[in-house]
Amino acid sequence: MLTFPIARAPASEPPPASMSAIAFLHPEDPPDCFPDPAGAATEPDGLLAIGGDLAPERLLAAYHRGIFPWYEAGQPILWWSPDPRAVLLPGALHVSRSLRRTLRSDRYQVSVDLAFGPVVAACASTRAATGTWITPAMRSAYLALHQLGHAHAIETWRGPELVGGLYGVALGGVFFGESMFSLETDASKVALVRLARLMNQRGMKLIDCQVATGHLASLGSRLMPRPEFLQAVRTLTSTPVDPGPWRESPGPTSVLAPPRSGTGRLHG
Repeated sequence: MLTFPIARAPASEPPPASMSAIAFLHPEDPPDCFPDPAGAATEPDGLLAIGGDLAPERLLAAYHRGIFPWYEAGQPILWWSPDPRAVLLPGALHVSRSLRRTLRSDRYQVSVDLAFGPVVAACASTRAATGTWITPAMRSAYLALHQLGHAHAIETWRGPELVGGLYGVALGGVFFGESMFSLETDASKVALVRLARLMNQRGMKLIDCQVATGHLASLGSRLMPRPEFLQAVRTLTSTPVDPGPWRESPGPTSVLAPPRSGTGRLHG
């Protein structure tokens, strides 16, 4: 989640839902055997299926359908497609005056796909006290997607120290955000600015933030009804894009800052 799924409350058991709306998956089922997200439960919002596995083929099939996994240790795998969906258009990212100052200061450097594993580990450890959905199985699953060129990380550094970052899955013109972390002021926001710039350069159109939070709203996210979101995903992922690393060495953040006379929205 950009956290991204930080708003979903932890639970020790699968949340109750109307069983008529929930599909039960088995690991031997075809990877794409998800039900129509339009039939997802309304309480809890978006719960669609239980079970299956986290094989790359199933994860990619889920993202192509606007579905993502989220569960805690001790739970079965839970698959979600909430309505509405929090999204962020890369060009609509709001860069506040204080964030502009941080970017211009070059206090940090930012890189791409140089420390995917450490970013995922940091996202998990910063939430360990309150419960985390980034279980060892989830970490292994997304590392496999990264090795296949589908999952990517943006890393924020202060000297040799990794102080912020985010990761998610890229399919066609969509980046499906999974989580972000920050150990110093604005470190995760710097990573988000770099992601938005990178997406603009690559012609990508949409960041899936999964669930709305006040923090994401302050950065320019908006709510999109599920039918509109699913149509956007179908359209933006219909043209195959070859997977592969986005690797970039650490660079200064001042080049990411919008012009002083600008609106605070990110373009180009």
